Amino acid sequence: MLTAAGDDELDPVVGPEPPTEAATPRVLTIISHVMEKLVARNEWLTKQTKGFGKSLEAFHGVRAPSITIAKYLERIYKYTKCSPSCFVVGYVYIDRLAHKYPGSLVVSLNVHRLLVTCVMIASKILDDVHYNNEFYARVGGVTNADLNKMELELLFLLDFRVTVSFRVFESYCFHLEKEMLLNGDASSLKDSRPMQESLSSTSSLSTIYV
Repeated sequence: MLTAAGDDELDPVVGPEPPTEAATPRVLTIISHVMEKLVARNEWLTKQTKGFGKSLEAFHGVRAPSITIAKYLERIYKYTKCSPSCFVVGYVYIDRLAHKYPGSLVVSLNVHRLLVTCVMIASKILDDVHYNNEFYARVGGVTNADLNKMELELLFLLDFRVTVSFRVFESYCFHLEKEMLLNGDASSLKDSRPMQESLSSTSSLSTIYV
């Protein structure tokens, strides 16, 4: 588990094994790529400035987990079955944090905890049915108490601005798509439709309020 003790192994999730997915939703591939790029840049910045701010300290682990961001997002999707749109909205939360607290960087010590907290909150906003904090904690490899604290911390950091309009959602889809195209990674994505179209076909965007 991603606990304060420093153990970065994830425990098996109690319950039947979910059926194997035919393919990972492309939004997870795109977001994991963008987040890995962001973390790599911020890790370089921390070495230059010798610090990464204090606003995100509540999400810091003792050490960086061994699981990659891509595998971590796949794990969250596999077990929670939250709609793919939750990952976009979770990314919106992280971007809002980055703009509001530019001195507090998303780095390897906090990115996993930020992601599971953001996706969990997004699932509560978007999905009619979602798992509780205890289940998300097991999936994310953190204690339930820690996830409860991180959820509250994130809500206050965002001033409880956790709703996302359709226009903002669509703009982030375009932004994420553009990031992949600029880096020449679009060829690895089998689904050639614009990302917002593939998302709208798997989840109801009418639940994203202004």
